[in-house]
Amino acid sequence: MWRHVASNALTFFVVALFLLGGVILWGSKEYQAEGPLTQAICLQVKSGASFASVSRDLEGQGAVSNGRILRIGADYADKTRQLKAGSFLVPEQASMSEIVDIVTRGGASSCGTEVVYRIGVLRNDVLVRELDPATGRFVERAKFRPDEEEAPAIYADVLEGADTRLRVSVAEGATSWAVVEGLKSIDVLDGTVAEVPVEGALAPDSYAFVKGTPRAELLAQMQDKQAQILQAAWDSRSDRTPLQSAQEALILASIIEKETGIAEERGQVASVFVNRLNQGMKLQTDPTVIYGITKGEGSLGRGLRRSELRAATPYNTYVIDALPPTPIANPGRASIQAALNPEDTDYIFFVADGTGGHAFSVTLADHNANVAKWRAIEAARQNQ
Repeated sequence: MWRHVASNALTFFVVALFLLGGVILWGSKEYQAEGPLTQAICLQVKSGASFASVSRDLEGQGAVSNGRILRIGADYADKTRQLKAGSFLVPEQASMSEIVDIVTRGGASSCGTEVVYRIGVLRNDVLVRELDPATGRFVERAKFRPDEEEAPAIYADVLEGADTRLRVSVAEGATSWAVVEGLKSIDVLDGTVAEVPVEGALAPDSYAFVKGTPRAELLAQMQDKQAQILQAAWDSRSDRTPLQSAQEALILASIIEKETGIAEERGQVASVFVNRLNQGMKLQTDPTVIYGITKGEGSLGRGLRRSELRAATPYNTYVIDALPPTPIANPGRASIQAALNPEDTDYIFFVADGTGGHAFSVTLADHNANVAKWRAIEAARQNQ
């Protein structure tokens, strides 16, 4: 009898073990399998949230088929205590394993609302936007100029959100003075700026920050990045360059940046200036003359006078035979690369062509013809 009972018990144990193994195998497959999401979502994980609350939210949004499996899987992977607060983009058909990785890996939020403080060449603005998970594109919710108008109510509202991301974006060609003034206008930054960084030393780019970040800290990041970009470009410079130092490259890059806003033209514009330097010709570029007058503090607001084009100043490249003494703006990576790796052309001249670009030429006769075309276009526009 006891043998019979023992045999039944053993059979029951084996069956139970078999069933348990099957459940574990099924759960493991479910954890790794494609999820039910048919459209990406933005998952908000609040500070202090648990995997239990996150799994319920995911179930409610149709992102997982079984929240219990997600919790068990996270626990088995020893990630239960690694849950991060923020807003995270969960792509369509994301598996539970992938979702756990998304909400535990850390780093910046990948969706939700962000405020971008844009520092431009002539003006600044603030953009409030939100990522649409369905399209993967940002949708503008508000935009305003802090020095000209009151901030809309939504601006204050989103700043209260714990997961709202903040960024400052610096445009290529902005001067150091403009960057400092732009940072001063950002009300969520902290601290003062002891002095304006030297011209050209700041890398135009986008920089993430949090409330209370010192302005000097952001400027230091910009300086470090520009130094790295400049050194890398200098190390890979063309043998044809007449430039004697990385600082000269930065000066020429800033002139290229101010002369054209068309990416495809940078190499050609660079070739004109390099050819002029190689032939001992004056650069003859208006932006340097303007910088000599404004020192990079705002716009000239008018055309150059003949007396200013004839005046002997360190920045008047119609008079001096070389580069000006400093950069005239903060050039971006592409202009720095162009200065040190210009296109191989014979161009000596260029002038606006009426389309936003420039007409390039080798001879003075061709250049004069291009100038005449440009003046005709200007005259026609003024008569409209």
